Amino acid sequence: MRHLSSALRPYALALLLAFTAAVVAIAVAVAYDLPLRDPDGVAGPAYVRLPGAVLVMVLLDVVPRALYRRVGLRTVLRERYGPGRMALVAVGLAAFYVSYVSYRNLKGALPLARPRVFDAELIAADRLLTFGNDPAVLLHDLLGTGVSAHVLSAVYIGFLGFVPVSLGIALVWSRSVWMGAWYVTAMCLNWVLGALSYYLVPSLGPVFDHDQPFTGLPATGASSLQQSLATARLEVIADPHGADVIAGVAGFASLHVSITFTAALIAHRIALPRLIRWTMWVFLGLTIIATLYFGWHYILDDIAGLGLGALAVTVAQRATRRISTDRELALVEPMGTASLQDSAAA
Repeated sequence: MRHLSSALRPYALALLLAFTAAVVAIAVAVAYDLPLRDPDGVAGPAYVRLPGAVLVMVLLDVVPRALYRRVGLRTVLRERYGPGRMALVAVGLAAFYVSYVSYRNLKGALPLARPRVFDAELIAADRLLTFGNDPAVLLHDLLGTGVSAHVLSAVYIGFLGFVPVSLGIALVWSRSVWMGAWYVTAMCLNWVLGALSYYLVPSLGPVFDHDQPFTGLPATGASSLQQSLATARLEVIADPHGADVIAGVAGFASLHVSITFTAALIAHRIALPRLIRWTMWVFLGLTIIATLYFGWHYILDDIAGLGLGALAVTVAQRATRRISTDRELALVEPMGTASLQDSAAA
């Protein structure tokens, strides 16, 4: 219990966000008589994907060390993942999971809670910003609809794996309690603020509102995902209480953009190796292009996503930076106590 109570402080804001999001998600579900569901993905439900990513990160850390030192895995696990360290991982993972599941259920309630959409206004804004053109058509003409479509689809779908992997890296591989808490708290803020943006400016997105510009694109993973989301939304609208899926169509602030920007910005601020930083910025740029190319979002959605990500990084940094107490330092036994002191003093 001592380790668990000490692990709560770095994640105070993340836990508050998770609790608030859960209360709101439950209230919305009760108000519209909707079930609360764990969202499934290509790799299974979130309660499998997220701990699975953390476990993989732990094994990638422990197994090479055990082989190099010719000792048992249990020995290395005891050394690097004592009760304090595992308490931090568990609390961070729980805060992220509850925030994410609440976000998905709030998003799923949109067809009932906010049936009025603002796609017409967002389309008008797009055309104003592109001097009367359609951003997707401009990108199709500029980049083509062959190889580019498959590359951008891989980037967009790759986000689904990036989230749990980056979470695992932040919770397990980070040598600083502060850095791990900063990233996880920023991610929780993304989910909560993203859901809020959906309710403030509900929309479907170009491909779900008017699919004509996208009918000439080849079949890709992105198009398959769009079809499955469109089908799920129709199922929920037809039978909100009996559908066994969560509606996943929502526009305004792009969470793909906001979360990718969050990761890139934090990587830049903590000065990760240059290759990682440049990779993250390129990934962000390609993600923005992909959201417009496939009609997931409008231009204002991506701008809002950038603003949301920047806000999440700033608020999370201020909320988590002062955690350097003797009690917290003892939690990382013996993984880089000095690095925590340096980070907290920054």
